[in-house]
Amino acid sequence: MTGVLQIGNRSITAEELLPLMAGYQMLPQFLQEILIDEAIQSIECSPEEAQEAAQQFYTQNQLTSDEERQTWLQRQGMTQTQLDAVATRELRLEKFKLQTWGAKLESYFLTRKDKLDKVIYSLIRTKDIGIAQELYFRILEGEQSFAELARSYSQGPEAQTDGLIGPVELSVPHPTLAQILTLSQPGQISPPTRVGDWLVLVRLERFIPAQMDESMRQRLLNECFNSWMQERLSQLDMPIQSAQPADAIANATNDAAADAAPALTSTTPTPQLSPQPSLEKNSEPNPALMNAVTPTAS
Repeated sequence: MTGVLQIGNRSITAEELLPLMAGYQMLPQFLQEILIDEAIQSIECSPEEAQEAAQQFYTQNQLTSDEERQTWLQRQGMTQTQLDAVATRELRLEKFKLQTWGAKLESYFLTRKDKLDKVIYSLIRTKDIGIAQELYFRILEGEQSFAELARSYSQGPEAQTDGLIGPVELSVPHPTLAQILTLSQPGQISPPTRVGDWLVLVRLERFIPAQMDESMRQRLLNECFNSWMQERLSQLDMPIQSAQPADAIANATNDAAADAAPALTSTTPTPQLSPQPSLEKNSEPNPALMNAVTPTAS
């Protein structure tokens, strides 16, 4: 069978490409890019926008001369026409997002606002009900400060920050904590409350309402787009195994394990001032307590 790609002594056929991409875990990204191309095919840029986008692309990729651009094109296996399309792709995608969901952002924001509001709060956790009650009355009577008691008695990482946590969105803490904080006034301390295995004292320090600024608009647009993309991907049929020889799939998997470069994995985010895993929503281990939120688009 005639090969379509020659890599060293190996000739890759058209029938092998999809199994190979699946073995290298590249197929979902490939399909996503196809769906994006389909979505933005009718989106146009003005000549000025296209020129500015091309210049930004050249600058970002350090393609300052015609020779460098030609070398880059050869390395990427692209034509100048494809390069022009790549340069404006991000701009056209942003236009698509705005055209599709821009008019719905205000109402979408209102449905999400109670989870986007942020709080700064103080927390003490212990598993001893007697200690929890004693600390609560010491704080109420002004015998010792919340910060001092948190530093001495709290059994989580917040002890290192005098019990102070935040700012975090209200979607981050355990639902019980989030409810307490939502109903509290700044400076108000709650009595000992059981949250999972812990007894906690919590005091709201500051409530920071979410604002519909430019940063928030972009975030919500991205959420809507990501939700739409996931829905589209879930509707696709990918009968690779039934359409391709089993040995090609096995070879793809083996090649991926033997030859592929180490996967680019996301690094652990810088921990924020946050509760222990058992105080998180759904009690999932995550020291940073920054759970991703992907709502369904309107």
